[in-house]
This record gives sequence, C-alpha cells and structure tokens, in this order.
Amino acid sequence: MTDLVPDTDGQVALYVHWPYCARICPYCDFNVVRDRGRAVEQTQLVDAIVRDIEAQAERIGSRKLASVFFGGGTPSLMAPEAVARVLETATGLFAPIADMEVSLEANPTDAEAGRYAALAEAGVTRLSMGIQSFDDAALKFLGRDHSAGSARRAAQTAARIFPRLSIDLIYARPDQTIADWKVELGTAFDLGFEHISPYQLTIESTTAFGRAFARGQLVPPDEDMAIALYETTQEVLEGAGFEAYEISNHARTVAARSRHNLHVWRGGDYIGAGPGAHGRLITDQGRAATVSHRKISDYIEGVAQNRPWAEHQLMDACDADEERVLLGLRTVEGVPLSVLSRLGLSANDGPLSDMLSEGFLQYEGGRIRATREGRPVLDSILKRLLT
Repeated sequence: MTDLVPDTDGQVALYVHWPYCARICPYCDFNVVRDRGRAVEQTQLVDAIVRDIEAQAERIGSRKLASVFFGGGTPSLMAPEAVARVLETATGLFAPIADMEVSLEANPTDAEAGRYAALAEAGVTRLSMGIQSFDDAALKFLGRDHSAGSARRAAQTAARIFPRLSIDLIYARPDQTIADWKVELGTAFDLGFEHISPYQLTIESTTAFGRAFARGQLVPPDEDMAIALYETTQEVLEGAGFEAYEISNHARTVAARSRHNLHVWRGGDYIGAGPGAHGRLITDQGRAATVSHRKISDYIEGVAQNRPWAEHQLMDACDADEERVLLGLRTVEGVPLSVLSRLGLSANDGPLSDMLSEGFLQYEGGRIRATREGRPVLDSILKRLLT
C-alpha cells in the first residue's frame, strides 16, 4: 500500500536540458555534445532557456511550480549563477509549492564536486549523481571520466551539502558477476544514498557500444544472467530497506522519492526547456506534447523567433490516457481503474481481467498496479493492454 496520490492539477513542473558533457559516453544516446570551446554558445543558451520559460509561462497562465529538474548532458558543468538565474525566472513566474524540490544531475569528478556548494547556494536541493559504478575497470569500460575514488569523495562531499542525494548505477555489464554487483550496491548504502536508480545496460544502435556490438566486439550478458542480476538488484535493495517505487527507482522513504519524476509519471503538466527537451502542457487548445529543437543553434534561433518547438502535437483523450497507463504502471501507485475503463478495458473480462487473474496486475483502492511478478514483464503487459 502506498501513500495517497497527490493531485497535480493546477501545478506545473520544469525540466531544463543542458546538453554539454566533458566526454560522450559510449552507451549514451541522449542529446549531448562536447563541452569544450562553447562558452559563447552556452551564454546564448542560458538566455534562450530563460526566454523560453517566460514565453511558455505566458501561454499556460498562472500555475504552482511543483519541481525543477536540470538534466542532460551534465548540468553540474553549468555555471552556478546560470542555474540561479533559471530558478529565479521560474519561481518568479510560478509560485513554488511548499518545500519545492530542485534536482540536478551531476558527475562525481573532483572538479565538479568543488562546485557543489555553489550549486546548493543557487537553489539545488537534490543531487542526482551519475556514478554508474564503483569499479575502476568498469568505469573505464563505460567511458567515464572519474575514478571509484573520486566518486566516493564526491559522494561524501555531496552528503554534507545537499538535503537529498540520489545515485545512478549501471549493471548487466559484460563479465559482471553477481558478487561484484552486490559489493557495488553495498558501497552505495555505505555512502548514505537514500535513492538508487539501477539501470540495466542497453545497447543502442546509434552509440559507440551499438557499433561495437554490431562488429561482435561487445558481448553483453546472456538473458539468464541479466535476469539474475535484475533479481539480485531487487532482493539486495529490498533487504536494505529500499522500495522499488518505480521500475528503475528505489527509495528508502517516501520523502526520498524523486518528486519531479513522480509528477511526470502521475500525468502532471511540465515545461521542457532546452535543446531536445520534451514537455506536456494543457493550453487553451488542449493537452499538447512538445519537443524542442534538438540542435542547439536551432533551439536558440527558434526561441528568438517564438518557435522553440520542433514538434507541437495536440493529444486526444485516448492518447493522453494511454500515456498515463504507460507511465503509471511503472510505479507502485499504478493508475486509476477509471483511466483504463476509458480505454475500453474492464476488470471483469478481456486482457485486463486476464492479467489480474494471472497475477501480473492487482486491483486495490480503485487503482490497477503491476505486481512483483508483473514488473519484469511490463512491456508485454502494456502491449496486451494497449494494442
């Protein structure tokens, strides 16, 4: 049983995409570019992000600000005064809710850890650290520019500065053992992380890893090993008091959950600002799905001409409900049965009824949730429900 699901009506969240990285990781297919030699462009981008937020606020009118999330890329490379400027703009346009959470993704290099205090002073309250591994050989394989030692030092520094701390880890790496993975999870516990996001390594065709895989130079764990590592992740984290409140996100307490991500998974409105950022907004024309121009120069020019979006698509009621199901079933909160009913699904017959009786889904308190058995096969569940 989870806490009562809050109402997101009248609230909006803000996602800011900062696309710059010190280096491009071989597994990454996000919208990122190298950081070097782009100081003038970065100043222009901050100006554009601020103007974009102002223009979107004018479109949607008065709202309460639920959360802010700086993602990327590597937003810990962002000048703290730029972070402060964006936050001052957002909180000046939208009234922040009580104890509003401001998350920022960070790399744990020694240089970036030296900026943590300034980022906290700028208004960041929650640091999401892309540590990925505490094993030096694994970090080299993953193309990371930090060591296990610098990761530990950065985590210790962050714990003294930020009220909330989260860590990303990557598992199902080639030749990774269950014993090694347990050690890495234990290190995260020892460092005091209250939120852990373990992601299974995926091989995207457009990445360096994808090309290596196509050439036969990279061999990921087989399916049985990947399943064993997934099950180990759940068992170890649960045993340490972490709840899998979303498929890839575990928190020790309700307060430690990512408020921004929960707002999105609950179907709340959010502004996407920055190159390639996605948004969901209710306007006078209806609920719209937005995607900003992906190329930095196109985004800057687009904002100047009041056309920041490469895509702006009105969602009909069915599209909105299907997205609510796709996102909500990833969480322990699930989705209201009423949403599924609007899609023609019944708890008494058809695919929804079948999956309830098969034990992949459960119905409780007016909501449908994936069970422990259903979560590992959620993609198959969603395909049965929505096709």
